[in-house]
Amino acid sequence: MTDTAGERKDEKKVMVAIDESEHSYHALMWVLDNLKDSLKSPLIIFMAQPATSDNYTFQASLSNARIYCPFSTTELVNSVKNHHQKLTLAFLEKAKDICASRGVVAEMVTEIGDPKVTICSVAEKLNVNLLVVGEHELGRIKRAVAWSVSNYCFKYAKCPVLIVKKPQ
Repeated sequence: MTDTAGERKDEKKVMVAIDESEHSYHALMWVLDNLKDSLKSPLIIFMAQPATSDNYTFQASLSNARIYCPFSTTELVNSVKNHHQKLTLAFLEKAKDICASRGVVAEMVTEIGDPKVTICSVAEKLNVNLLVVGEHELGRIKRAVAWSVSNYCFKYAKCPVLIVKKPQ
């Protein structure tokens, strides 16, 4: 059975969102251990690249007044962007190697932006059937004050979200 885009309707797309934490790699390993046999299409591995600002502001104290000196340095901004891109590609390559060692074909995807928003928008854009994210260990107070990426995805993603918690 195929739809108009040429995809098989029985093939479900699964996307795992990773970052540099061990929690996200635990979620990836959980998918490989528990969903490997049901993966018909390539597993989508996603990592967001942080957005870099074009302007950096430094402040210096001068008695009771503060002086703000914004400046824009193209070299600095490009260096930071290149560093973020290299790190992201290294993490994605590591995840791809893990998948290959388990016999799973993986597709790497990255975009620049706020991770929680970018994860949800990419999952919607790629028409993902299941989004898998790891859960970081946050205390009750911190979780109530600041939404984690997994909480945000659970609330705003347009597809089912599986939050994998690493056992203690």
